[in-house]
Amino acid sequence: QLEESGGGLVQPGGSLRLSCAASGSIFSIYSMGWYRQAPGKQRELVAKITSGGTTNYADSVKGRFTISRDNAKNTVYLQMNSLKPEDTAVYYCDVRNGVGSRLSPWGQGTQVTVSS
Repeated sequence: QLEESGGGLVQPGGSLRLSCAASGSIFSIYSMGWYRQAPGKQRELVAKITSGGTTNYADSVKGRFTISRDNAKNTVYLQMNSLKPEDTAVYYCDVRNGVGSRLSPWGQGTQVTVSS
């Protein structure tokens, strides 16, 4: 089970920190990441991080977002700075094993709205 939190309404240029805790019978987590889906658009990868700390970011968020994780707590974070209106979306957590298989269904996500 994935539980996302930390979303909200923020003005352009503001910051938010998302958290996602993976609980239950989830084992052999290799990568943890964040996807987002804006209205009328496909879900897209925002950032991901492996158990060894290797990160990968979408070009649109490089330099503004930072992903991190606490392996002991099976928790992943997304620090979002310099937010833009185009970052508005529902953000979903994702956990996968070493061969890329998803280990849990999508959660409910957390809404991020960037607006003045």
